[in-house]
Amino acid sequence: MNVFVDPKMDDAKRRQELYRGSVLVYSSTPSSIKLCELARELIEEAFRPFDPLKLHENMPVEQCVKILAELKPRFIHHDKSKEYIRGMLLERGCDPEKTYFDVPRLRSAFPSDYLASGIAFAFHPHRDTWYSAPANQINWWMPVYDIYPENCMAFHPRYWDEAVQNSSNKYNYYAWNRENRQSAAQHIKSDTREQPRPLGALAPDPQVRVVANVASPMLFSAAQLHSTVPNTAGLTRFSIDFRIVHLDDVWNKVGAPNVDSASTGTTMHDYLRLTDYSHLPDEAVALYSDESETTFTASPTTAPVER
Repeated sequence: MNVFVDPKMDDAKRRQELYRGSVLVYSSTPSSIKLCELARELIEEAFRPFDPLKLHENMPVEQCVKILAELKPRFIHHDKSKEYIRGMLLERGCDPEKTYFDVPRLRSAFPSDYLASGIAFAFHPHRDTWYSAPANQINWWMPVYDIYPENCMAFHPRYWDEAVQNSSNKYNYYAWNRENRQSAAQHIKSDTREQPRPLGALAPDPQVRVVANVASPMLFSAAQLHSTVPNTAGLTRFSIDFRIVHLDDVWNKVGAPNVDSASTGTTMHDYLRLTDYSHLPDEAVALYSDESETTFTASPTTAPVER
């Protein structure tokens, strides 16, 4: 797995590199800094007077979950969030007419003996394609506060082109939206929601932990196997992520190889065009449809809170 830092490549070359399994890290830009500042403002307001990085030392976990259940949607739907994402993508050379993004998620990773389920789910090794993401989805991820090797995210490059036996065949995106997404805050001590996961033991090493600076986005393919590092840093990790697709790659069904995903449904209904926040053309979405949406009554465009 190659890791590029501030690569000098255009968006087409960048997408090709990501579809080959590379990870790209960029320095912060004015818009990425603004997005992180917005997140910090909301986080610190919500948890005042406590240090949000040390909530596990000062706040009952039930109170923390209640606050997160209000905080995270507030960030997702804040009128500035989309504006700053649009700025980030334009600052990195994305075509505003052909780039589509989904709304940002505010993630939190606490020391695991405090909270690691539900609304602060500590993700086991997984690919986003197991969660019905298309092979041409590109993930943008960045820390809101300083992170460390002991509370960041890990990539598992051995499995880029090696299949992992997993339970993605039981996952349907529309069913998840209807039945599980809104219940995240109810899972405090354990998470009983069935999510795609490896069915056998994985070799955790080699693994790559990229420790990026605050507001420095890290880009990787939805097909990249990654996991939440067990948080032994003694500090909460707050991060932001969102996902994009490029219209040309959507039409041409270009993307990373699918070595093991069997999920159904598609996230293609979720992406918004940079220029006017319109959805992907119906004809483009139809290329990824397996007609499973007709089985469920929930709208496929239900606004996300947590996966």
